[in-house]
Amino acid sequence: MSKIGKINISIPEKVKVVLNGNILSIDGPLGKKSLNIDLDIFDLNIKDGKEISIKPKKIDQNSKRLWGMNRSLVNNAIIGSVKGYEKILELVGVGYRAALKGKQLNLQLGFSHDINFDIPEGIKVTVEKQTTIKISGHDKQLVGMVVSKIKSFRPPEPYKGKGIKEKGQYILRKEGKKK
Repeated sequence: MSKIGKINISIPEKVKVVLNGNILSIDGPLGKKSLNIDLDIFDLNIKDGKEISIKPKKIDQNSKRLWGMNRSLVNNAIIGSVKGYEKILELVGVGYRAALKGKQLNLQLGFSHDINFDIPEGIKVTVEKQTTIKISGHDKQLVGMVVSKIKSFRPPEPYKGKGIKEKGQYILRKEGKKK
């Protein structure tokens, strides 16, 4: 039995959920999301537009493995269409700064050149201070991918902690060399 898969998903008032064939369409105030659900393996029940439950047709190793994941994908899409997701990045280092230039994020990260990152559709980027970037959107996976891509330009190093890190991320520090 899947611990996560058993839990029913409640649908907020502002969200419309429609099942057409294998495609589950979720429409909320922040955006739309379509999920492809394999109805050969799972039964999907929408109860009065208030609750969704996912149950496997037969319980075997493969369906148990996918049950909790599919439930989490549907739940994340519903939460994203109502509240959205956001992550905050911090730039740590002398001369490290960020600025928005139209649809591009301009990053100065101690290289001999600036890095211009194209912001994808469905993602909203705001630069609060020159060293703080807030990334938000309705798709959890897309927000995480954008954050990961930006962090990969200058990952935090263990000696001084310089680089791009998420807010609250712990960096394992090393001791420098001694005489």
